[in-house]
This record gives sequence, structure tokens and C-alpha cells, in this order.
Amino acid sequence: MSEPNSGNSAPEKGDDGGLSAGLQLLASDDGAPLRIGARLRNYFLTGLIIVGPVTLTIYIIWWVINVTDAWLKPFVPASYLPDTYLPFSVPGIGLLFGILFLTLTGALAANLLGRSLISFGEMALDRMPIVRNVYRALKQFFESLVSATASSGQQGFQKVGLIEFPSKGLWSIVFVTGETRGEVSISQPGGEEDLLTVFMPTGIVPPTGFICFVPRRDVTFLKMSVEDAAKIVMSAGMVVPDYEARLKQLAERGIRTEAKRPLPPAGGAAPGRDT
Repeated sequence: MSEPNSGNSAPEKGDDGGLSAGLQLLASDDGAPLRIGARLRNYFLTGLIIVGPVTLTIYIIWWVINVTDAWLKPFVPASYLPDTYLPFSVPGIGLLFGILFLTLTGALAANLLGRSLISFGEMALDRMPIVRNVYRALKQFFESLVSATASSGQQGFQKVGLIEFPSKGLWSIVFVTGETRGEVSISQPGGEEDLLTVFMPTGIVPPTGFICFVPRRDVTFLKMSVEDAAKIVMSAGMVVPDYEARLKQLAERGIRTEAKRPLPPAGGAAPGRDT
């Protein structure tokens, strides 16, 4: 005997609404004996949705702390290690000293002496044939990474769009990084003057992808946030953000921005102008 469809339906995926719908499904119980197996399965799946992300997050953080401690603890003097005075090991000491070291290095580079030392070190690396190429590539990568997450509020990926790839009629998500500049823009490939630089991820492994220079007219911009687009890419399209919730969020943000604007004077003149 087949079970009712309502008992076999699993919680929807994609956003908080899917989890809420799953919990409401578990709460519904009409007492039918044939639905016991389906309810137990839904209990398990809902518990997996709740516990799984938390467990993996804690595991990844714990792994990062252990790896950092294994790298940096040998360089910390024994007198500064709590393990020397305690009968057990204290995790995170290596990570703490690593953050402190990076902060002090940044403070040193902010003055004239520090900049002179850094320039001297870079000059020494530039004279090494193979090392200088590796150093320049890594330095450019870290500069791009830091500038993308700087406190100025600028994002490395400014917008999300769609382009026709790999063939006509097939569309792929891309992250727009900005307008194309430099030699690529000056050369005007194909006679195109208005080009955009986009990053197209390769699927479930988003750090890998293709850098494309696409005419602006060939990019279909979306109102989707960068985080929501990353969810679609990493889940192979199984997680689709709620479009209506996104529109509501944008509308509320616009209302708050409008409310923060200063009101014009009673005379109707714009603020900051002489009447």
C-alpha cells in the first residue's frame, strides 16, 4: 500500500522558509498509523538540517585552530605558553600569537623605518629569478583579497549577472568585478569598447573559474546578492534563494535610506543651500 504524498514530502530546501515548512509538516499529525515511518524520516531529516551545519562549522573552526597551532606554536617561547604551566594543552594560542604578529607587522609597516625594511626585502627578492615571480603573484593575490574585504565597504564582486555560456541558449551565473581596464580595454578586442570583467565559477568548487571580458550588453544583471548567488553555485542549483524575500529586503532598505535623508527647510529649498 502506498503512503500518502503528504507523509513522503521532505522539507523544502533553499531558505529559512523551507525549514519552517518542514517543521510545520512535522507538527501536523492526524494519527494515521501508516504515516509513522514517514514522520520518523522527517524527524531525522529535520534534525540533520539543524545539527549538520552547526557541527560542520564547529569542526572547520576547530580544524583551523589546530592547524594554526601546529604551525605557529613551535615559534612561541615556552615562557609565553600556558601549556608550560598547566597540565593540559590550551588550543588557540598559536592563532592568537599569529594575529598579534600580523598586527605588529602592519603597525611596523606604517612608519618610515618599516617601509624601508619592506622595500629592502622586496629588492632582495626581485634579484632572485624564480622566487620573485612567485612572490609577485602571491602579493598581488593578497592585495586583491584584502582590497575586496576592506573596511571601506567595497566588495570584490559588485553585482551578479547572467551570460550565455557555454553555448547560445544556455545561461551561466557570473560575478561582475567591474569595468575592464588596462591593456585589455585599450586593445578593444572584437571592436568592443564597453567591456565588463566577470568571474564565472565552475560549479560546486567556486574558488575555481574563468575570468571573462564580456560586452556590457551581453550581461543580464540580477537583483540577487553575491551571497545568494554563491549559495546557488555551491549547491549545484539545489538551493534557490527566495526572490520575493529579496525584493522585500531591498524595499525595506530603500525605506530606511529615505527616512535617514534630512528634510528640506520650510521654504522648500534643499539643505545646505542659501535661500
